[in-house]
Amino acid sequence: MSGEDPQRKADIVDHIYDVALDPERYEQLLDAWEKRMRPLRLKSPDGVADIDPSLEVHARRAVEFLDRLREPADQSLHARLAVEIAAAFCTSPNGRIVEANNAAMDYFDVSPGKDISALTLDRFGRDQLVKAILDATGKGRKSSLLRFSAAIGERAIVFHVAPISGPDGEPIALVRTSELGWPDSLTSLLKEAFKLTLAEVEIVRALVEGKSLKEIGVERERSFETVRAQVRSILAKTETRSQTELIRITLSLMDVVSNAASTERPDKHTIRKLMPIPFQSMTQPGGRRYDFIEFGDHKGRPVIFLPIDYGLIRWPATAEREAVKRRLRVIVPIRAGFGHSNQLPPKVDYTGETAADIGRLLDHLGISKATILSLGADVRYAMRLAILRPNLVAGILACAGTLPLKSAAQYERMGKWHRFILANARYAPLILPFLVKAGFSLARRIGKEQFLNSVNAGSQSDIETFADPEVREAMILGSEVSLSDWHVAHEAFARECIDSETDWSATVLNCPAPIRMLQGDQDPQSPRLTIEELMPEFPNCDITIFDNCGQLLFFKEWRRALDELEKLLPA
Repeated sequence: MSGEDPQRKADIVDHIYDVALDPERYEQLLDAWEKRMRPLRLKSPDGVADIDPSLEVHARRAVEFLDRLREPADQSLHARLAVEIAAAFCTSPNGRIVEANNAAMDYFDVSPGKDISALTLDRFGRDQLVKAILDATGKGRKSSLLRFSAAIGERAIVFHVAPISGPDGEPIALVRTSELGWPDSLTSLLKEAFKLTLAEVEIVRALVEGKSLKEIGVERERSFETVRAQVRSILAKTETRSQTELIRITLSLMDVVSNAASTERPDKHTIRKLMPIPFQSMTQPGGRRYDFIEFGDHKGRPVIFLPIDYGLIRWPATAEREAVKRRLRVIVPIRAGFGHSNQLPPKVDYTGETAADIGRLLDHLGISKATILSLGADVRYAMRLAILRPNLVAGILACAGTLPLKSAAQYERMGKWHRFILANARYAPLILPFLVKAGFSLARRIGKEQFLNSVNAGSQSDIETFADPEVREAMILGSEVSLSDWHVAHEAFARECIDSETDWSATVLNCPAPIRMLQGDQDPQSPRLTIEELMPEFPNCDITIFDNCGQLLFFKEWRRALDELEKLLPA
């Protein structure tokens, strides 16, 4: 992206910070990024795209913001405003106050039911605010940053007007102001994320409070030129283009630092048919904790289930009962970085060490031979284990598995969510950790159910499969090791994605175990055409493509999958 139009780069930077401050804008970043990345990807199909290195810097800073992003458990407007550290209120499109926090009621003398004409602003200021509210609640849902004088006194006030949805989904405007109590945590955040000095943070605070450079110089006993030079330094460090942009980012950070709780929004419409299963633990080399669960017949034939990087460690309740009937002992490793399992050390052979961990788990359980059932790209761990320990793996069944991709065109065929993550894992790996962390923040914000619906949107089969209450329960409950109120596996997820997009063709071709792959014709990650292109390159894979199936093939066709699995079980 080096050599690209500076305005285009600035647009991407804006999207990165917008997502860091509001993960619900993730899809806007996805679309904007794809427009920039597609031509670069096509120019460098076999290597890392030429990405402007400053974008990595912005992404690292944005991660600092995401680390502090929290949502109150209570999603009401009252709860939302209560955590604002500045005077803030919500209005309907007609300017009627819907809700206000104590600071707004004290400073502006507003309360629910009053009109914004009650605000102590001059007429010009009120007219600007009315227009901004209409922009935020109208068709475009546009945010605005306003700066004008209070009716009383000379000091300027900054208003940030943003679109949000009311309790019944109606459009309303959230108005944050610069009338705030500056928290120590915001000072720490600005120092950490942008490497600002304390003096520079104090200047940022003064700018947010509406003070001019001249006023700041008088207060700090510095010349106008000295203050202007300090502001130029601040803009350079934050890579912002103006004081207005700097103020916008700082105002948006107010709600980021004000919430201390980390509570996941409960997902709706889930049922409760799955029985709780305790986590068990063992110790891997280096003293790493490594968890696993088991279900089915604990004296049955051993099956290792590899649950993809979403951490889908549970089956639908009926399928788990069927495992008992079929005498299957299903063992699910909780891979490094998921759940309570410790991360792998940096700079290891990720696939090799993950496979070795699975082998050591089987040794721990006294199992000398097992069949592996894998989802998605997890098939590479099964294949590598078969190479490392050929006598340990009786066979491999991959449901909606993946194969090593060979061309940029194969990424182009993916659904946009999968392409966004996986193409960047290959072509822009330095940016990927932020993109993944932002995606996890979005899932936490909107709930896993809504997030998974968005990810599945490119496959009608996956939409229908996820609508099944048992499937939905299994996926939402099972993915607790990936995203829950007690753990977020974004780091491991990003490492796995980057690892999966290297060329592991040799692992497929050298695998000594039988490989059976069941693929879906609507799989957004591995579309039919891509699988058909790759089949001749990997003749040792026995592949069948199912009609009307997507990436959730196992959850839809688990009975047929278990029939195929039985053929691979050790005698």
